[in-house]
Amino acid sequence: MSRAIFELANSDAAHARVEGVEGSFPFDEAVLEVLPKGTKVISAEPHGSSAWTITGKVSVILPDGTPKAYFLKLASDEHGGTMMRGEFTAISTIHGILPGLVPKPLGWGKYKAQYPETYFFIEDFIEMDAGGAPEPQQFTARVAELHKKGTSPNGMFGFPVTTCDGKVPHQTGWEKSWAVFFSKLLRGVMDVDAETNGVWPELEVAAKHLTDKVIPRLLGVLQSDGRNIKPSLIHGDLWEGNIGTEMETGDIILFDAGSYYAHNEMDIGMWRSELRQFLRAKVYIRNYLRHFEAAEPAEEFDDRNRLYSMKYNLNYSAGHPGNVTRVTAYNNMLYLIEKYAPLEGLPKYDPQKDPSVTGAGVRVIGQK
Repeated sequence: MSRAIFELANSDAAHARVEGVEGSFPFDEAVLEVLPKGTKVISAEPHGSSAWTITGKVSVILPDGTPKAYFLKLASDEHGGTMMRGEFTAISTIHGILPGLVPKPLGWGKYKAQYPETYFFIEDFIEMDAGGAPEPQQFTARVAELHKKGTSPNGMFGFPVTTCDGKVPHQTGWEKSWAVFFSKLLRGVMDVDAETNGVWPELEVAAKHLTDKVIPRLLGVLQSDGRNIKPSLIHGDLWEGNIGTEMETGDIILFDAGSYYAHNEMDIGMWRSELRQFLRAKVYIRNYLRHFEAAEPAEEFDDRNRLYSMKYNLNYSAGHPGNVTRVTAYNNMLYLIEKYAPLEGLPKYDPQKDPSVTGAGVRVIGQK
């Protein structure tokens, strides 16, 4: 449990109650203000688990007498507000393009309880089977559809608000150049990782050379010599834990989005990570590329996938001190530097530290 969640669970907000509402989940009058006028709230109970928020199920009777359930998420302090606003904006944007792909968002706001500052996000509650292996064909088709239909409002890479991947905020300022945007995104994640795990000088040297030489070459080519890529709306945190299958319909449902407009291949960089239990299977990327062909030069797709995976590995490292994903990201930097812009003094890429070669799963540094 993070410090922020511990404080929230033992705070004024944790004891927030509205008369007549049963259950132990904190329910504040501020939530009533975003529910349809005349809604009767029956109960608010804990539901699900999250590393950075607390979550619950709210059961209501709508003004027309229909019973309904909502999913309510809480986070504390200013960063909690950034998380809740970002998720609401991301889910709302996806819902506006593909309504059945995500739960319908209802609103977000701030609790009236004083300590700590507590922010909420509320959306439709959907009965689903989550965390397992999604059916490859349907899942990749829907993700590709989102990427194709989700078009940037100004033709640039970025997002109108800050979104987060876990606790880590994305750098979402608008950029015309994907190479520039990705460099800033990666730098932002590295800064949070350094705060968590300490500065690793060798990683910093490799990252600077990667940013100065490799990224302009590997990503710059996507927007040169007559080539172009469309900024696509991506989910931003597309792992098994944020994918479900709706019980009633069998449809794929995505949730916990940290969206921004990016190169579409960015969304599937996460699937390369040793953190993935199911999505590492080649069938997922193979099916995705049937629906959305690799950008040109297509022969560099795997190198771009390796590059994009660094952001997710360092993001996880930033939230989980001592995790080996930091070593994986560094080793991947060495691979790309050796291939595209060799630099004397750096260690050699080690295939035995590459999960895409060894098939190894995640572990914590120091564990046997």
